[in-house]
Amino acid sequence: MSAKTDPYATAGVDYARVDALKILAQRSALSTASNLGRNGTQEVEASRGESAYVMNVGGTLIASITECLGTKALIADAVRSLTGRTHYDTIAQDTIASAVNDLVSVGAIPLSIQAYWAAGGSEWFSDMARMQDLVQGWQAACDRCGVAWGGGETPALKGVIADNCIDLAATCVGIVKSREHLTLGEKLAAGDAIVTFASSGIHANGVSLARQLADRLPEGYATKIDDGRCFGEALLDPTALYAEVMRALSEAGIIPHYAVNITGHGWRKLMRHSSRLTYRISRLPAVPPVLAFIRREADLNQQDAYGTLNMGAGFAIFVQASEVEAVCEIAASVGIKAVHIGVVEQGNKQVIIEPIGVIFDATELQVRT
Repeated sequence: MSAKTDPYATAGVDYARVDALKILAQRSALSTASNLGRNGTQEVEASRGESAYVMNVGGTLIASITECLGTKALIADAVRSLTGRTHYDTIAQDTIASAVNDLVSVGAIPLSIQAYWAAGGSEWFSDMARMQDLVQGWQAACDRCGVAWGGGETPALKGVIADNCIDLAATCVGIVKSREHLTLGEKLAAGDAIVTFASSGIHANGVSLARQLADRLPEGYATKIDDGRCFGEALLDPTALYAEVMRALSEAGIIPHYAVNITGHGWRKLMRHSSRLTYRISRLPAVPPVLAFIRREADLNQQDAYGTLNMGAGFAIFVQASEVEAVCEIAASVGIKAVHIGVVEQGNKQVIIEPIGVIFDATELQVRT
């Protein structure tokens, strides 16, 4: 998927350019690992390039991650006049999910959240309804994930951020119970089953594409989608939180060989690990109506849709084939739909989605050194 044909690049998010910076940063960051030795700690090197960074602090494994929401708050502001709601309660969950879902992918239990709410000026904070919804939603999402909200930062950055806009981000810190609970892909192998957990909608990825589409629709965000709701309201369904299902699996003694939060790059993320393996998909999960609408109205082919959006799969784990039935039952017990979509095979590094005839090769995902 080149930048010339990538629909997300035309919407203003060119991963080819962003990912180049990520790799440059990773190479430079690697040289700082030795600084940990000054404090008698060390990094878990295998976590480099994964969704969260892990350190060994006196025998305790600590994981951390910082993530931002992106541009979804702009949709909330645009849709407020249609629904009469600020939607910042669900926007808060989206922000926390962006960090927590990354953290649990390495086998960590989230412990604390720090907030970063940077507004385009102090005027943003004069809207009490919006502020209350953000605070209450943030607290509610923390409670759902079982984490403590430790504090944060609320700068007013006039001239850096647009007037009456806000940039939301979260830092999450967690603990990994033991080395055996790490899911960094060291046991990932041919024969492993691929199980996905259902997404709740667009989550917070592909939003720039959705905003561009809304600008082209005659009724914009008020356009009705197949489930009868308006497009803007459907886009604001909060991102699913996967901390509870990952905790439940751990308590049942099921430790995935690997896990992936399917955000940027869509289903290409299934081949995030550095191993040279083929990920063969034989079954697809149901696609949320809002994503089916985006694909149709934005005229995305299957390659572009599954290479950009989550298309119904918000998170994926790789487990022993014998554990699939238990995984699906445990997920259902906490309200998450799990689908056994495929298998890991020996072969070239690629994702083969057989039901729709799509193949992503290793050159289409460059997020690690």
